[in-house]
Amino acid sequence: MLWQVVEMIRSPIILTVGHVDHGKTTLLDKIRGTVVANQEPGAITQSIGATNIPIQTIKKICGTLLEKFKIELVIPGLLIIDTPGHAAFVTLRKRGGSVADLAILVVDIIQGFQEQTDEALAILKEYKTPFVVAATKIDKIPGWFSYSSSFSENLEKQQNYVLEEFDRKFYSLVAQLAERGFDSERFDKITNFTKQVAIVPCSGITGDGIPELLLMLAGLAQQFLKDRLSLSDVARGSVLEVKKVRGLGTTIDVILYDGVIRKGDILIVGGKEPVITKVKALLRPRELQELRVERQFESVDQVEAAAGIKISAPNLENVISGSPIIAVKSEDEIQKYVEVVQKEVEGVEFTKDIDGVVIEADSLGSLEAMIKLLTEEGIPIKKANVGQVTREDIVNAQSNKDELKKVILVFNVRVSDEMKYIAKDLGVTIFENNVIYRLIEDYKKWCDERKEKELQKKLETVSRPVELLFLKDAVFRMSHPAIFGVEVIRGVLKAGVLLKRNGKIIGRVKEIQSEGKTISEAKKGDKVAISMEDVTIGRHIFEGDKLVSALSENDLKILKEVYDKLTDSEKELLTEL
Repeated sequence: MLWQVVEMIRSPIILTVGHVDHGKTTLLDKIRGTVVANQEPGAITQSIGATNIPIQTIKKICGTLLEKFKIELVIPGLLIIDTPGHAAFVTLRKRGGSVADLAILVVDIIQGFQEQTDEALAILKEYKTPFVVAATKIDKIPGWFSYSSSFSENLEKQQNYVLEEFDRKFYSLVAQLAERGFDSERFDKITNFTKQVAIVPCSGITGDGIPELLLMLAGLAQQFLKDRLSLSDVARGSVLEVKKVRGLGTTIDVILYDGVIRKGDILIVGGKEPVITKVKALLRPRELQELRVERQFESVDQVEAAAGIKISAPNLENVISGSPIIAVKSEDEIQKYVEVVQKEVEGVEFTKDIDGVVIEADSLGSLEAMIKLLTEEGIPIKKANVGQVTREDIVNAQSNKDELKKVILVFNVRVSDEMKYIAKDLGVTIFENNVIYRLIEDYKKWCDERKEKELQKKLETVSRPVELLFLKDAVFRMSHPAIFGVEVIRGVLKAGVLLKRNGKIIGRVKEIQSEGKTISEAKKGDKVAISMEDVTIGRHIFEGDKLVSALSENDLKILKEVYDKLTDSEKELLTEL
């Protein structure tokens, strides 16, 4: 295995994704601990839960693995983003894709793929982001013993029964990836990294596999991502979060993925309208201090990509999470980039004069993902917006003619009790979830249930195709009303249906009885007694007669709508009628 040396400028950005409780944070905490233990003081930078791992640290941790895999590392390091789940992945966006250059798909080797694992994988496919699978929790395999941080060394020392259980779990994971369209293999057995996904077994508890994981990420990045890693003259980033900080006011947490940003630069940031402001302060958390914890920042004069940074500036209140940020030096450049930022935001948010659902999301990236998935499902969208559900959203949804579109789908945003009350009052249904796919599935299931109820309701109000045989020796009353026994030959008999004999209407079924009890309907094969007004047995009908339903134009129209709900004998009879 040989990765050629290439010249790089910035660190690749790597984002972790996966199911809740599969060990993302534990794994990253272990990496951070390893990094701190293996480097000079002050060489680590953490921001937005991101860990910047310098190249010298990676070399020290990987040690002899570099020689074994014949890799010469030349990238400046790795920026590993530690954010809550897959939602951050779609938040970290730029035009046409994700900010992330690579991803770590974290999967518990014991549990395998779960709901959010599938969602994360679908988003990786959506953004065409290359990824490595971190098969975590190998320390949970019965009998596993950790001798060092190297998975390769530890594997050779395990007992046979442990190796057998490991292989069973590992290749179950390979099979699950294959079912989802990915050819994968253990990292040290891969011959072509362009065709196979590398799986690195590891543990956030013992540290097993961390050298191999870092090696795979660094090697893959510098071999296959060289076109993405050169810096341009313009600083560009993506807003991860907008929040107030005591003493600073409203700030934005940003992943800077291109260029260099400096104190005093002019910022153009996405909002309902582009926000134009000046960098008042660039803030990094101190060593080992995450940006999410509001204390002990250090002010710096400039930051090079790739990096996580907190920016303090005036007028950031209306900035939208997931929106682009561009920093320029001259006022002459403002208008050009205002148009760029505005087009990017407007390209996602919209309102259309159609019958369609209203959607709200926590960021532009999440909104993009929702729009694409709903479009693929053929679900029309009336309004797409970032932010809270408002009265205007509810009125928009309520104005739909289709009852199934009087709906608001809300991803990762809390809906106030007031808005819920207004929605209920106006007949608008709100769906909330923090998993996009589950949100859409909940809506589709609700639609199916509503349609099913509507069909059943229509079936209850319409006469159905039926063919009856007037049974011999089963006359209970000749007239006023005539009561006699019949067998349902085909279809479904309902009270109220008009019957005809030899093409001529003879009357309407008043009541159906079985074993002395009144029933609402009878099906093929049932023998029941029916009563009919204005019919005299021996004059209008006779024993042995076949009677069929006389269906109106409205009956036929509704039966065509509910055709799939009819029995086979009803369908056959309907064709004849």
